[in-house]
Amino acid sequence: MAEFADAAEALTRSRAMEEKVRGRSRWYVRYLVVYGLAQAVLVPAVLLWHGPVAVAVSTTLFALCIAGLSAFAARQRAVRRGFGTRHVLIIVSWGVLYAAALLIGPQVARDSVPFAIGAALCCAVPIAVGVRLELRDGAAA
Repeated sequence: MAEFADAAEALTRSRAMEEKVRGRSRWYVRYLVVYGLAQAVLVPAVLLWHGPVAVAVSTTLFALCIAGLSAFAARQRAVRRGFGTRHVLIIVSWGVLYAAALLIGPQVARDSVPFAIGAALCCAVPIAVGVRLELRDGAAA
């Protein structure tokens, strides 16, 4: 009987630890929201503003945003199981859509504000999906 009690206690501790980690890993939702909002500025800026100054300024601002988000992420103490895989999928999906917008935009819709807005929204889709999944997984705890 003591073995069953030990096993039940271990399961209870495991569930408590998982709930604690899930609660403390909600920082990733904030990370993704900031990253998504950056798309509203980055994508139209890159598609509508031309020249070397435009490239330098938009690249620098986005690099600063990523550096800030990376510093924020590095300070966090908890990540849930499967975090790395999900994060890589979100960023790779964003990268594919961003590259497509940069390749297609100048060819098809140069200086088109509606295209730039649509491209920004498309680039934000993987991020929005990530936020939704994180909120769902956090609610399951």
